[in-house]
Amino acid sequence: MRRLVFLLATLLLAVFLPDTTEATPKSTEDKAPAVSKVNVPPTVLNITKENTYPNPTQDLPLLQPSELATQLIDSSDTKIENPELIHMLNESNIAKAPLAFGYRATVYLGHWALNYQSTETSPNWEYQKINTNYFDNRGTNVPYKIHYVQEAQKTIRGGLTAKIPASEDVQKMMLLKATEKTNLPLAFETIVGAGTKKDQVYNIPANRLGYLHAYSSAVNEKGKVTYGEVYLILKGNKRTLSVKNVTSQGIGAWIPVQDLLSFSFTASNTPK
Repeated sequence: MRRLVFLLATLLLAVFLPDTTEATPKSTEDKAPAVSKVNVPPTVLNITKENTYPNPTQDLPLLQPSELATQLIDSSDTKIENPELIHMLNESNIAKAPLAFGYRATVYLGHWALNYQSTETSPNWEYQKINTNYFDNRGTNVPYKIHYVQEAQKTIRGGLTAKIPASEDVQKMMLLKATEKTNLPLAFETIVGAGTKKDQVYNIPANRLGYLHAYSSAVNEKGKVTYGEVYLILKGNKRTLSVKNVTSQGIGAWIPVQDLLSFSFTASNTPK
C-alpha cells in the first residue's frame, strides 16, 4: 500500500523517472568461514555438513543507497536504516527541471519503521530441546557408546516478543544487527532433518541409563525501534526528506541459530 501511494504521487508530480539501476548486494562468494564473535561452549557442535535438511543461507543483502537515496537520507534529522525504504528510494530518480523555480510539493511516503538500535544480544545455547537419544545399559558390565541421531525432523522458529507495526521490516533490521554483533548464521526459521548424525561419542557406564539431549540454539535480541511519518519535500530543485511524529518502542526477538546444536549427556541408575 505504501509503495502504491508513493508511485501514484510520483506520477502526478511528473518529476520521477524510473531508475533500473539497483544497489548490488555484497558478494558472499569466496568468503572465508565466519568466526563467531561470541564464546561458543564446547558442548555446541556444528551440524552444517551432517544436516539432512540443507538450510538456505539467510544472509540479507547489504543494500547500498544510490546517490539520490544517500542525499535524501542525509537530509533527514532521523536516522534511516530500513532496507525496504532504502530500496524504494533507490528505485526512483528525481530529475532537475530548469523551470523549477518556485515549484513546491510534499509527497507523503507513509509511516515507516526507520531504524533499530540494539541494546542487548545474548545467545541461549539450549533454546529448544529437539531430540533425545536413549540407551538402557543396565545389567551389563561394559560401557556402551552412544552418539547423536535426529529421530524426527524438527522446525525451530523464532519471532518478535510482541506485536508491533511493520513487524517484517523490524525483523529484517533486528536480524541484520544481531548477525553483525555475533557473526552467527541466524534465521527466524531453521530445520534439522531426520537422520542427521554426529560422530561425537558418549560412553554410558555399565549398569547405567544413558540420555543424550540435543538442543537448538538461538539469540535473544533486544533493543528499540523508531517509527515516523516520512515526507518527500520538493522545493525548486532541492530534494529533502522530512520525518514527523517520531516515536520509539522497545522490542525483543528470539532468532534461531542455523546448524548449531548444544548437547547434554547424563547417565543414571533410574529412568528420568
